[in-house]
Amino acid sequence: MRLQRKKRQNLDITLISMIDVLFVLLLFFMVSTTFNRNTEVKIKLPEASGVSTENHPKMVTLTIDVNGAYTLTGEDNVAHPVADQKIDTLKQELHKLSSNKNVIPFIINADGKTPHQAVITALEAAGNEGFTHITFAAQKPTSKP
Repeated sequence: MRLQRKKRQNLDITLISMIDVLFVLLLFFMVSTTFNRNTEVKIKLPEASGVSTENHPKMVTLTIDVNGAYTLTGEDNVAHPVADQKIDTLKQELHKLSSNKNVIPFIINADGKTPHQAVITALEAAGNEGFTHITFAAQKPTSKP
């Protein structure tokens, strides 16, 4: 008996569908992978070590002490203590002291242990009164032995 061999068909492996599956798997792993990044930010507060700048003849300085009490020094270089720590009172005193708020600098000189709320209240009052040049005073760092 003569058995006839069947002709072998050439087998083709279709790579397109395999590539599609690999791309889907790659995409799945990329999306589902969590990246570990520390969310805490280490902040080192700056110290001013430059040359002191020339004093502007016209400026408004707000000094905030440890207790959060405000003292304003206007263009006349006379200290005016603010009666209380309310924002409305501070805005009234700022309005009295300065006439050209857009031009003159507003300097906040706060103690290192001043409550944060007192500084934020001062910034808000200055912004509401129209001051545009608001800066913070700093001191030179002391040399450590």
